[in-house]
Amino acid sequence: MPSINAISIDKLARLIGTPHCPLLIDVRTVEDFDAEPSLVPGSVRRSHKDVADWAAAYAGKSAVVICQKGLKLSHGVAAILRHAGIPAESLEGGTEVWGSSGLPYVPVSKLPARDAQGRTLWVTRERPKIDRIACPWLIRRFVDPDAVFLFVQPSEVLGVADRFNATPFDVEDVFWSHRGETCTFDTMVQELGLETPALSQLAKIVRAADTARLDLVPEAAGLLAASLGLSRMYADDLAQLEAGMTLYDAFYRWCRDATDETHNWPAKKPGA
Repeated sequence: MPSINAISIDKLARLIGTPHCPLLIDVRTVEDFDAEPSLVPGSVRRSHKDVADWAAAYAGKSAVVICQKGLKLSHGVAAILRHAGIPAESLEGGTEVWGSSGLPYVPVSKLPARDAQGRTLWVTRERPKIDRIACPWLIRRFVDPDAVFLFVQPSEVLGVADRFNATPFDVEDVFWSHRGETCTFDTMVQELGLETPALSQLAKIVRAADTARLDLVPEAAGLLAASLGLSRMYADDLAQLEAGMTLYDAFYRWCRDATDETHNWPAKKPGA
């Protein structure tokens, strides 16, 4: 019988990528992690041994705790978090079931090193339009909810990356950038193992809007218009990013849940 303090693989998969996803905490032992060095999208690594020391950092949030089999480690850590006032569940079946389910599984080898606060740090050109908002959205929703993004003068991106140990993206001659006819968002979706039907559809929309090929998908014109509108509304790149998060949340949910839905003005007036 499933525990009342556990969440199913299917239910968690529906939450990942949305603004309401709980914190995902991977507490596998070093040995178990090294045997399968991939992460459920958006999860962070923590040790079960010192949960009492790091629990307070998650006050006011909810969490899902993940171990290899969804047994003693995740149940124990979740119970300790609940004792600290943090709503917490364990993931049924753990990474063993997640990894065999066909759901996205992010390879740790592709992730940048984290800073002293446990965050990934990224840098790109200032005044973003499409790709440079779409990529941070993808990272915040599927890789690192606490990721930090630096928007700087184009000529300074690589220098800032070097001096501040940040990962450059969407500039020439770096790993996370355009490849052939695809854009940086495509690269991230592919390299991070996130090729779900919804994200692949969103990638096509982003690519069409970002590379001026609006004939690829009809939704690209709308994304382009909204993106250019946001760039005119905000002089602050970080404020524009926060506004853009909602835009991409909406496009993602359309790609995942609403592509078959239509909307028409009622043909008849009420009472007619």
